[in-house]
This record gives sequence, structure tokens and C-alpha cells, in this order.
Amino acid sequence: MAKENSKEILKEIIENNKSKENLGLVDIHKTRELLMDAGAILLDVRPPAKVNGENAQEAGIANAYYTPYTEFTEYLDILPQEKNAPIVVACLKGFFANRIMGYLEMMGYTNVFALQENIEDLIEVHHAHAD
Repeated sequence: MAKENSKEILKEIIENNKSKENLGLVDIHKTRELLMDAGAILLDVRPPAKVNGENAQEAGIANAYYTPYTEFTEYLDILPQEKNAPIVVACLKGFFANRIMGYLEMMGYTNVFALQENIEDLIEVHHAHAD
């Protein structure tokens, strides 16, 4: 029975992602739009060993949280209560971001996106606009 339930949940998640442009993968411009216009939160999920310089939270990106993949369960309390709240997950190459995106979707979040570019580029763009 659990296998059938999991199958239905996955089908629903896949159908939801089909309705998103590029299956929920977003570029820097769309990420900034989600953060600035839609009030999305940004989760920087790089493991500590992969952070070169500052993380997104330290960089001062609005609504950004550093939630390392290896410790992600320790940060579940910062997730929005509303399951349709926009969330962007980011890392260096998308591997960890895509995993966390899937976990969030399995937890019932429906408006989750993964940055398809390097989060260091997003941080650089943020500094260019903020300075």
C-alpha cells in the first residue's frame, strides 16, 4: 500500500513540475524575480567544504538562509508554514539543490525551484546591484 501511495505522490509532483517552465529549473534572473517580487526564500544548500567565501545568507541576500545539505534536517523549522510558498534551492552545480528540491516536494511543498547556475554567480550579481 505504501508503494502505491508513493507512486501517486510522485505522479502529482511530476505533474506539478511539468506546469513550471523548464521543470522548475531557474536562472539567476528568474531567481531574483522570485526573491524580490514573489517573496521567495533562498536556501543555499552547499556543504561547508564547498563554500568559497561567503554563503548567500552572509552575503545579505534578502530571505536567504544557509542550510547545508549535510545538516538540512537541522533547519526544517525555517521552512515556510504555507506549502505553496515559493522556495529557491541553490548550490554550485545543482546536484544538492535538486536533491533538496525533491525532498521539499515530498514534504508537500509545491512551489519549489532549483537554481540551474552556480550560487556564487548569484551572490556576485547581488553584490553588483547592492554596492
